[in-house]
Amino acid sequence: MSPIRMHLKVLLPFQIFTEKVGVSRIVAETRDGSFGLLPHRLDCVAALPPGILIFETEEEGEVYVAVDEGVLVKTGPDVLVSVRRAISGTDLGQLRDTVEQEFLSLSEHEQNVRSVMVKLESGFIRRMAKFHHE
Repeated sequence: MSPIRMHLKVLLPFQIFTEKVGVSRIVAETRDGSFGLLPHRLDCVAALPPGILIFETEEEGEVYVAVDEGVLVKTGPDVLVSVRRAISGTDLGQLRDTVEQEFLSLSEHEQNVRSVMVKLESGFIRRMAKFHHE
């Protein structure tokens, strides 16, 4: 009887970054710290900040993936990670530098766009709440 393994799929906005079967464990970072996923863990959802995702397969051993912010969803043996950007590598130090340089530093344009989107979303929510109470 073979042990239960997970199926990991890392999704980017317009493509599948990686898809692995036979994953024995996953370690992800959240704003509250790191947590591990094993095949029998209960289903869960977690918001991911920029950081390092680690997964292990029998064939490849430990694999490191630098991920931008996103979300992780575990449903049974399936784990979906949807992020803006991802870079894999074998040198953990270099990946950590990549996260700090590329993922954590937003361009001025990107910060302006996010600021405008927050204002639009909050205005929309206020109008919907006002409409709902009328």
